[in-house]
Amino acid sequence: MNNALKTLMDRGFIKACTDMDALSDLMDKEKVTFYVGADPTGKSLHIGHMVPFFAMHHLQLAGHNPIALVGGGTAMIGDPSGKTEMRKMLTPEQVAENCKSIKDQLGTVVDFSEHPEGGIGKAVMLNNADWLTDLNYITFLREIGRHFSVNRMLTFESYKQRLERGLSFIEFNYQLLQSYDYYVLNKEQGCRLQIGGDDQWGNIVSGIELIRKMGGNECYGLTFNLITRSDGHKMGKSEKGAVFLDPELFSPYDFYQYWRNVNDDDVVKFLKLFTFLPLEEIAQYEGEGVNINEAKQRLAYEQTLIIHGKEEAEKARTAAKAMFQGANLGQEGREGMPSLTLEKSVLEAGIPVLELFSKTDLAATNSDARRLVTGGGAWIGETRIDDPKTLIDQTFLDSFGEMILRAGKKRYFRIVVK
Repeated sequence: MNNALKTLMDRGFIKACTDMDALSDLMDKEKVTFYVGADPTGKSLHIGHMVPFFAMHHLQLAGHNPIALVGGGTAMIGDPSGKTEMRKMLTPEQVAENCKSIKDQLGTVVDFSEHPEGGIGKAVMLNNADWLTDLNYITFLREIGRHFSVNRMLTFESYKQRLERGLSFIEFNYQLLQSYDYYVLNKEQGCRLQIGGDDQWGNIVSGIELIRKMGGNECYGLTFNLITRSDGHKMGKSEKGAVFLDPELFSPYDFYQYWRNVNDDDVVKFLKLFTFLPLEEIAQYEGEGVNINEAKQRLAYEQTLIIHGKEEAEKARTAAKAMFQGANLGQEGREGMPSLTLEKSVLEAGIPVLELFSKTDLAATNSDARRLVTGGGAWIGETRIDDPKTLIDQTFLDSFGEMILRAGKKRYFRIVVK
């Protein structure tokens, strides 16, 4: 097997390939141009979206040429794959803004800079809006649509699942558009391989068939395992919701804590998939006698380092370590925590504890805060708050003139007073 493919196999990425032997032979002979797409349906990707892009990183290091395709055109339609209901329709302006944000996020994993010396594959980012938005519908149906069998399309799992709940005609077109993307990239960029999650199998195969019917060369598809946690929950979900890459939607501290608190059974698997550590180094965390907390800390640090950079990773790690020492944290340990600034006058007047907690990430509403307090999980410093009618004033400030709020054992929030 080709070394790059073997790397993906050994790290646990690969689910299926349209022709592994032929693809392996091709990658041994030449540097292959390949692509993966991401629809900008929001301003941020979440960590569950990133599996194909981590695979892209390894293929790029092996000298193959990545295309990161942002679906500015297909995002206007919505992919039914893996979805139980139709996506919310976005305006062109929203899609364009999301595209800008996502490019920066992908740049943490895929190297888009120039490498004139060679060795590393040249990566580019393209937007399918450039060729989809000006398509003539009648021409598209005559030249592209005639190659698709409705009966065949309905055999794919992505459509079968949606038929039970209702599949709109606009979504039914999505497979044609994604297939056309592959055709355009093959024709104009020499792209021979599409990679993606296992839920993209039908779309990928359809693209390969379209290229063949349109007289193109032999192309391939490679899909990856859809990652779930050992507890059965979907990868990238937390108590706060999706684990977004945008620090404004999910703070670097919370991002670090998400990885620090993964199940023991997932640590090695996630080290292989979501970090760039060599397999030989990851092997030290396998087997009996391993310090699982040390392994989790390494996972959390490496993943935060990749997505948010060294400074934020260091701050998050320092804050996390300090929290194990209790609520009276030093200044260094506080800097990486999510925080909120309150005016001094608010505390002088007193603020109800439920209102205070609901201003933070620890409780979404006053009702959530009430359940936290009555359940014995609300703390300010080393004081547990048992009465939901408690009024919080300056007497709760610590020696730093701040308050450290805690929900349960692991979730902290810093209140800065000015």
